[in-house]
Amino acid sequence: MMVRKMFWLLAVVALTAAPVVALYAQEATPEADETAFSSIPDELAALAEEDIELPDLGGREVTIAIENAYLPFNYLDANTGEGIGWDYDVLRELGERLNFVPVFETASWDGMIVAVSQDQYDMAADGITITAERDEVVDFSLGYMQLEQEILARSDEDRFASAEELAADESLILGSQPGTTNYDLSVELVGEDRVVGYDLFPIAVQALLTGDVDAVIMDNVAGQGYMGANPGMIKTVGDPLTSEQLGFIFPEGSELKEAIDLGLASLAADGTLDALFEQWFLEFDPATVTGEAEAEATAEATPE
Repeated sequence: MMVRKMFWLLAVVALTAAPVVALYAQEATPEADETAFSSIPDELAALAEEDIELPDLGGREVTIAIENAYLPFNYLDANTGEGIGWDYDVLRELGERLNFVPVFETASWDGMIVAVSQDQYDMAADGITITAERDEVVDFSLGYMQLEQEILARSDEDRFASAEELAADESLILGSQPGTTNYDLSVELVGEDRVVGYDLFPIAVQALLTGDVDAVIMDNVAGQGYMGANPGMIKTVGDPLTSEQLGFIFPEGSELKEAIDLGLASLAADGTLDALFEQWFLEFDPATVTGEAEAEATAEATPE
């Protein structure tokens, strides 16, 4: 997906998750609540307890690749056309504390990590899960959020109540977005022949709702939005499948990594990260996000 047009999801789908190449998969996730996962990973929480001295970046500009299509991390306000979301709030606050000017540049997710690795941007923010494979080509900040992958199913689903039962019933089909770790986990669980690929996660969720597939593996943060937009129609099934962390990425050897880590620790220490987590992942209602591009984007998205 190349710098694709921003779209908004009404009723059937309310969150977007960007397609990616397999190595650089972004995750999508089920219902997020305060008990589902800790908003601040342990390593960042430990740093926040230390005596933090923030560096001064001298007012320099920092170019930040951002997709503007991954609620609630980043998206375009339908009324103003301006980028908003968790990423924007956190990075602007980091800019204030570290004395840099964030310059947000829209970039497609499928090429984002490669572009950062080639120094085309100073960093990227897009709900990027920390993995060893990605760490081979870019540097990660400390994890700023803990999340889980879980299974989404229709609310009336009674054929399976766990990942094991889903895998055992060979008649059941999963929908997912190729190039994401969610897709990889789906294939690992049931085999490639039982996974249908869709260009966008919202289309996979729509396929779930219409009965074309029987389940979708999602990250709990994103899954929360889909369930909120479709009250009573979608549920999570079974236990979480994985526990993962999200982080910002930088070209290898970037001096920004240490500064951003300290800045994130500062945000964690004074409660700012917790407050923004509550604002964007517990209180935010994705069903309020609307826009005219939804129909066009949905029409352009076709199964692979």
